Amino acid sequence: MTVLVTGSAGHLGEALVRAFRLAGREVAGIDILESPFTSHTGSIVDRDFVARCMAGVETILHSATLHKPHVGTHSRQDFIDTNITGTLNLLEEAVAADVKSFVFTSTTSVFGDALIPPPHSPTAWITEDVAPIPKNIYGVTKASAEDFCQLFHRNHGLSCVVLRTSRFFPEEDDNEATRHAYADANIKANEFLFRRVDIEDVVNAHMRAAQKAPSIGFARYIISATTPFSPDDLRELRTDAPQVLQRRIPRYRAEYERRSWRMFPSIDRVYVNDRARNDLGWQPKYDFHHTISCLAEDNDPRSPLACVIGSKGYHAREFDKGPYPLA
Repeated sequence: MTVLVTGSAGHLGEALVRAFRLAGREVAGIDILESPFTSHTGSIVDRDFVARCMAGVETILHSATLHKPHVGTHSRQDFIDTNITGTLNLLEEAVAADVKSFVFTSTTSVFGDALIPPPHSPTAWITEDVAPIPKNIYGVTKASAEDFCQLFHRNHGLSCVVLRTSRFFPEEDDNEATRHAYADANIKANEFLFRRVDIEDVVNAHMRAAQKAPSIGFARYIISATTPFSPDDLRELRTDAPQVLQRRIPRYRAEYERRSWRMFPSIDRVYVNDRARNDLGWQPKYDFHHTISCLAEDNDPRSPLACVIGSKGYHAREFDKGPYPLA
């Protein structure tokens, strides 16, 4: 039986197709762009097209989406069409085709304003129990698509697992002040402490979710690198993150000083992956400990898969300021 991957020309979609091919699975890819990883070229907004792609499909991994970088270049209706209607079309056709597992790639961006604590408050400890407060059309549409997954499990018995992934893209940071203050590799190393995950670990989480979905039924999981921090660190992380990191991983300082890197002075949120590791049997390999070990040996901390896929960008053109226009 076939695995169907949507968004197969994108970062994650390509990675998923590569991984399933390597595992010897029959896999098909959907995307609006032709690519070596795309079997069916078309839009998930077109339900007839989606229906034609369902023959023999047993598992769907739905990563096709409009992302945060598209907020400034696409209309709100575009987001509704792709992220909500497209997901609905896939769910409807999944039920019609008796699909066994549906894995939906969501985002930690659904948490929105819940990620930014009030001034003088501790760092936010973000688990699946935190209520989302979306702050843009991207977060709203992804949260709505998650709810459709839950609805289709409730009303149709479709096994759906939602994976809220943190940052895994290789593109430069969208915050101008951060870009100017830190080297790009420094930024990404810092983020592995609290808000980043390697694409190889994201792929493994999707494969585990596809396998476990029939026994789980429905669930949401945060997919981010394992943090070294604990709830006891939260108040100090907001005011003096370097001091907390020095206490937790003292060997980091020598590698940072060797490169003239710096830890962020403050961290506003920490993503917690405990539930995904416990329920899915997911074991992420790439975290801050791994990064420091690689730096000590002057090795690239990225996974081989991340290196192969590289940077794809989100737009066909470049912009004067930053990787994309901010809405």
